[in-house]
Amino acid sequence: MVMTEAILITGSTGFIGQRLVRTLINDGCKVRVFLRRESQQGVLHETIDVVRGSFTEAESLAQAVRGVDRIIHLAGVTKSLTEGGYDEGNVMPVKNILEAVTLHNPQLKRFLYVSSLTAGGPASEGVNGVTEQETAHPVSAYGRSKLKAEAVCMEYAAHIPVTIVRPPAVYGPGDKDVLQVFQMLAKGLLVSPVDVEKQRFSMIYVDDLVAGVLIASRSDCSVGKLFYITSLCSSSWDDVIEAAKPQLGFKNLLTIALPRSLLFFVGIVSGAVAGFLGKPALINRDKVNELVQHYWVCSPVLAQQKLGFTARTTLADGVAATIAWYREKGWL
Repeated sequence: MVMTEAILITGSTGFIGQRLVRTLINDGCKVRVFLRRESQQGVLHETIDVVRGSFTEAESLAQAVRGVDRIIHLAGVTKSLTEGGYDEGNVMPVKNILEAVTLHNPQLKRFLYVSSLTAGGPASEGVNGVTEQETAHPVSAYGRSKLKAEAVCMEYAAHIPVTIVRPPAVYGPGDKDVLQVFQMLAKGLLVSPVDVEKQRFSMIYVDDLVAGVLIASRSDCSVGKLFYITSLCSSSWDDVIEAAKPQLGFKNLLTIALPRSLLFFVGIVSGAVAGFLGKPALINRDKVNELVQHYWVCSPVLAQQKLGFTARTTLADGVAATIAWYREKGWL
């Protein structure tokens, strides 16, 4: 990537977005971020151009997309009361940005959409994982909304160079989801929604994902294409436990697999309460549909072959760096 290129980032205040912005600044790129008016921007590098507005405002979107060379769209919602809420948070912004690009920056070099493995759905086995050629079968409203957003990208692909990447679970310094797992392990406990011995999943360290996203955003062969950006192989709970054990120091581990029927009952009740209160639930029936899958695994092969991307961080090194960061910040 030419170091003087101007890059627009949405979702820059999130876990992945912060690492992406930092990397681009270090690479000498001109970074512009699109923030909601109510967003806390935190401490931003003095060279960052901030545009505030809404994905429903044509004027602020026009200001955001004008003059940039590439756009990396990370913003979205992961929790909603309704399927329509997921569409509003994940589909509508993509359509409106691409419409703004059509009107105000038709020479854009690339629009890269960061989707999710949930758009493709779980794999039927835990070794090779799903590939880009397989028919998508999302099992949740969130996954369906990400798949719809991908379809919108392809609708504009005739006149805008688009690329879609689907990461699996992302971990690293700053992530709060995997933190909960390490907090449990530190207490000698692992509670899982499925059979711990059977479940496998793909994970990628955040800096590896950022590297993969940037490679995909500048590769000529990625135009109009979809790629899974993931680690070299899937992981088991035993792999995670072995990686975390030297850092957390636990000796004995109590493993509890929650019955599916209990999970769905909790999901239904929690979802009903959330609907009554008007606030998205941490766990509902839809989320349980994701949690009980045995194989959230995707294949790294196409990204290796076409993009030359290989995740460099081993699970052991990534977990060690993540736990060290949590401790430094007092999170663990």
